Amino acid sequence: MPVPQNKLKAALAAGERQLGLWLSLTSPASAEIASQAGFDWCLVDGEHAPNDIPLILEQVRALAAGSATPVVRLPVGDRRLVKQVLDLGVQSLVIPMIETEEEARAMVAATRYPPEGMRGVGAAMARAGQYGAIKDVVTTANNQICLILQAESKRALENLEVIASVDGVDGVFIGPADLAADMGYPGQPGAPEVQEAVRDAIDRINASGKAAGIIAFDFDAAKGWVDHGARFVAVGGDVALLASGIRAAAAAATKMKGG
Repeated sequence: MPVPQNKLKAALAAGERQLGLWLSLTSPASAEIASQAGFDWCLVDGEHAPNDIPLILEQVRALAAGSATPVVRLPVGDRRLVKQVLDLGVQSLVIPMIETEEEARAMVAATRYPPEGMRGVGAAMARAGQYGAIKDVVTTANNQICLILQAESKRALENLEVIASVDGVDGVFIGPADLAADMGYPGQPGAPEVQEAVRDAIDRINASGKAAGIIAFDFDAAKGWVDHGARFVAVGGDVALLASGIRAAAAAATKMKGG
């Protein structure tokens, strides 16, 4: 029996837009709500949220209650972390801070079993192999891995075509905040120079035949990136949505108290 088909990978390969939500609350309940809400994918953030492997596992299990494809962003491109998260049954990864072709190739190798790569063989008894129920993990897993690399520096943009051209890379995700800081505009991802660099990067990624990705915390901005050709787009995050909803409720309550 083969591993499950990766719906996200298939959709991106077919040129379809895939819209999702960033999960940073480290909450299985938040993940379950998001997965049942109708998003194509939901990303558990291991870079800037206080997640560890057991917490990621619980959120991935919660995501299975809905239809969204689980995606995990690792804190760093580390072979050991790649192996651990893939063994949880995660088939889609986002790896931050990739700047060179060599780093891209290393991440492809880390996500593939030999002879295509160097992923450690041991998932047969893990969740990725449904605890021994899937007998063909090693021979079928490679084709279902969706690998999205983050380009978020001037150096990464300089190497964008060679990063995107690496076989086994499904998409390149632009990190506007880090890119803005590296370009000399810290805290200003909306600066015209940064926005122009992002637009150019999306065009170049699309020209390579790979999926361009980005995150926006404003629906109009997200639609703008979709209209420009981005296909793997986060339309916000659970922390931001919860915070804005709570603050709006508090403001309404304060107004009510005064009236």
